[in-house]
Amino acid sequence: MVIVTESIALPSLPELIDGLPNFCGWESLVDEVVKSDRPVFLPTTNLKVENINACFAIALHMQQPMIPAGNDGSLISNLQYMFEHPQEGDNHNAEPFAHCYSRMADMIIELVEGGKNPRVMLDYSGNLLWGLRQMGRGDILENLKRITCDRTYQPYVEWLGTMWSHAVVPSTPIPDIKLHIRAWQHHFAAIFGWEALARVKGFSPPEMHLPNHPDTLFEFVKALLDCGYRWLMVQEHSVETLTGQPLQYKHLPHQLVARNSQGETLSITALIKTQGSDTKLVGQMQPYYEAKTLSKQELAGVQIPPIVTQIGDGENGGVMMNEFPSAFMQAWQEVGQNGIVGATGTEYLELIESIGCKSDDFPTCQAVGQHYIWQKVQSANLDTVDEAIAQLKQENPNFHVDGASWTNNLSWVKGYENVLTPMNELSALFHKTVDPALSQQTSYRKALLYNLLLQTSCFRYWGQGAWTDYAREIYRRGEKALTDNF
Repeated sequence: MVIVTESIALPSLPELIDGLPNFCGWESLVDEVVKSDRPVFLPTTNLKVENINACFAIALHMQQPMIPAGNDGSLISNLQYMFEHPQEGDNHNAEPFAHCYSRMADMIIELVEGGKNPRVMLDYSGNLLWGLRQMGRGDILENLKRITCDRTYQPYVEWLGTMWSHAVVPSTPIPDIKLHIRAWQHHFAAIFGWEALARVKGFSPPEMHLPNHPDTLFEFVKALLDCGYRWLMVQEHSVETLTGQPLQYKHLPHQLVARNSQGETLSITALIKTQGSDTKLVGQMQPYYEAKTLSKQELAGVQIPPIVTQIGDGENGGVMMNEFPSAFMQAWQEVGQNGIVGATGTEYLELIESIGCKSDDFPTCQAVGQHYIWQKVQSANLDTVDEAIAQLKQENPNFHVDGASWTNNLSWVKGYENVLTPMNELSALFHKTVDPALSQQTSYRKALLYNLLLQTSCFRYWGQGAWTDYAREIYRRGEKALTDNF
C-alpha cells in the first residue's frame, strides 16, 4: 500500500530488517510526515468545547526491556524471559502482562460499539513493540492496529511518542536524545503506517523524567520540536514557575520554557501530570472524579475547560491488572454528564485553540531548580551555568541537575557509574565511528541498536546485579559491532 502526503508518495516500511527493528534508514520520509501541522482530532472529534465544563485525560505507559538472556545469549524481551522462567520473582505475571498490552483494544471497541465516548492515550516503548513481534506475539500488535488504523476507532485513541528504548532523558547522552525520538517514530511507522504516525503529536518522557540542566533541557525541547511534536506531558513537581514557585494552575496547559547557557530560548506546550500514586490514580479513574470537581477557567479572555492529566503503568501492580478494567468501563457509562468529558491531549489542545486560546496564552513554566541557577548566574555575575551549578551544590548538597521524575525516591545517576560510564563511552564511539548517511545498512542498524539499548532505564532501575550485568554485555557487543564493522 502507498499513502500520499501533500508532496510525496510514501511506501510501506518493513517492520523488521535482517531480524532487527526497522528504526532507521528512512529519516527524510519520517521527517516529511511528522512535520505536518494539520489538525489531527479537530476534523473528527464529537466533543463540542462550548458544552464542556472540565476534561480528563489518561495515558497508559507500557515497557519491557530487551535483555541478552536467550538460550544462546541472544536478545529477547524480558516478557519472553518471564514466560520461560515462571518460578522466578513475579514472572508468573507474564500472561497477565501480555493481556494488559492488548486489552485496551477490546475495551475501546466494546465501549464505542455500545454507544459510549471513551478516550485513552497509549505510550509503548520501542523495546516492547520489537519484543512482542520477536517473541511471536503479533496477535497483540494486530489487536492494537484495530484501534490505531481503523477510522471507526481512531478518534478515541491517541498514541504518544517516547524514547525508543525507554531511556531517561536527563542522563541520556545529548547526541542520542534525537536518535531515540526519531527511532521510535520510524519504528511506529513501520508497524502502524505513515498515516498513524502523522497523528502522533504528544510525547511521554520515560519515568516522566524531565531534564533540569539548562543545556540538556534545551536540546530535549529542540529535538521534540525538530521531530514534529506539539506537546509533552510533565510531572507537576518537575517544573516551577519562572520565579521558582510551584504551579498555581496545574489543570491548565503551560508553555515549558527551555533556555540554554548561551541564552537561546525555546518553548513547547506541556500538559501537567498531577502528583500522586500513578497506577492507583489511573487504575481507579481518579482523573475523572477529580474533573467532576472543576469548572471552566478564564485564560486570555477565553473561558476554557481545565484538564486533569494522569499517566500510569498499564500493567504493573494489582490495581492496574485487576481493578482498572472494571473501573475504566464503569466510568465511561457516566462520562458526559454535567459537562465532564474525557479527551486526548492533542484533541483538548485543538479544541481550546479553536475558540481562540493559543499556546502563547498559556502560563509559563521551567524545569525545577532553574530559577536558582539563573538567579545565581545573575547575582554572582558568573560566566557560565556550570559555575552557578557548582556553587549551588556547594551551598546545598541536595541541589542537583539530574532531572526530576515520578520516581524521585531513587537516583538514576548516583551509584551507577558502572552503567553510565560504558553508556557514555559507547555513545561517543558510535558518533565518532558511524556515518549517519549509512543508516540503511545493517551494520549501522546493529550498532545503533546496541547504543540505544544500553541506555534502557531498567538497567539502573532494578539495581546492581543481573541488570547491570546485562548492561555490561550489551556494551561489549556494541563495542564489538563498532570495531568489527566500521
